[in-house]
Amino acid sequence: MIGALHCVMASFDERVYEVVRSVPPGRVTTYGTIALLLGNPRSARRVGQAMHRSPDDVPAHRVVNSVGRLSGGWAFGAPEIQRALLESEGVHFVEAERCNLPAHVWPRDGEDVVVGESTDEAS
Repeated sequence: MIGALHCVMASFDERVYEVVRSVPPGRVTTYGTIALLLGNPRSARRVGQAMHRSPDDVPAHRVVNSVGRLSGGWAFGAPEIQRALLESEGVHFVEAERCNLPAHVWPRDGEDVVVGESTDEAS
């Protein structure tokens, strides 16, 4: 079971961005996991729509689909860009456009989720 999450009331999109900003470098999460953490387990597509509109300070490259596949080329211009960003953080790949999700997933079962502070050192 994923640890508890507490978010202040905000728009759905802002809550999505708050979660994504909490994903540490070298880790990835899925659209479905974000929806689950927000208490909307059937809203993975809505998370994807929010990510399509995400501001520049959201590390959108850390969000992949349920099997670790990268976002479509439209999201970053080309899948190679998202892959390069993830590889620069130490994420490994098992196929050209699929990361090793079990090795890099956030959060892991039982891991507490702390949302509200950026995990990037540069922030």
